[in-house]
Amino acid sequence: MDFGRLVTAMVTPFDAEGAVDWEATGRVVDYLIDEQLNDSIVVSGTTGESPTLTDDEKIALFKYVVKYANGRCKVIAGTGNNDTAHSLQMTQLAEQCGVDGVLLVVPYYNRPSQEGIYQHFKCIAEGTSLPVMLYNVPGRTVVSMTAQTTLRLAQIPNIVATKECASTDQVTQIAAAAPEGFRVYSGDDGAGLPMMSVGAYGIVSVASHIIGREMKQMIESFVNGDVAGAARIHASCHPIFKGLFELPHLVPNPVLVKSALAIRGIPVGGVRLPLVGPTEEELAALRELLNS
Repeated sequence: MDFGRLVTAMVTPFDAEGAVDWEATGRVVDYLIDEQLNDSIVVSGTTGESPTLTDDEKIALFKYVVKYANGRCKVIAGTGNNDTAHSLQMTQLAEQCGVDGVLLVVPYYNRPSQEGIYQHFKCIAEGTSLPVMLYNVPGRTVVSMTAQTTLRLAQIPNIVATKECASTDQVTQIAAAAPEGFRVYSGDDGAGLPMMSVGAYGIVSVASHIIGREMKQMIESFVNGDVAGAARIHASCHPIFKGLFELPHLVPNPVLVKSALAIRGIPVGGVRLPLVGPTEEELAALRELLNS
């Protein structure tokens, strides 16, 4: 399974009452495919506010996006959590919805050992025929999956990729020793090009909601050998990479990207508690960034 090089972790649109807004979801899918040139979409990932979506909402989203995308891009279901049995169940239900793959995060809060992480992913992968992308994000999970554990998991036939938010050093180790066809993705927009320079295949992005075309051009320039051109695009995109999370100080994802979409004429509603919307200061800084 090739998920392509540019993947967006899609926001989940909500209406004024906080329910999933299906019409807006369709608009976002069209926009990400037609305007921002994404190869794949992650549904119910961190950016999709998966911690506050119910199981029923997740399944409904998987079904809706698969049907609406209609083969125009790959659909990856975020089915990972810190309960192996629950994650396996959600993965099997997502498979029934027709998704193209699943994204499974390192278990958070219960702080498993490396052997526990291995057994968690192995159990889920062996319970599905879907391609699996692992997701290592120590800033959210506390525990980090090591390169050695990732490489061990890469031997399981349907574990085909990993989304890495740890370090360029870790990407280097994985990319250098992974079996043929195993893909490493940067999970950090700002580190995307640096990680590609040491062997990453692509980027699972948030900023691609806003600058997907530019990111696609950056990736294609690098792949085609125009490293200097890719670096110039990276530099021009860098304020957006940083600003969607740090305007004028640290703001949790997806607060600002939802506001940025609204500013760009793609309204997707607010966020669910415990997240809260941006302050007036943050909105003003975001508008200035997008207009610069």
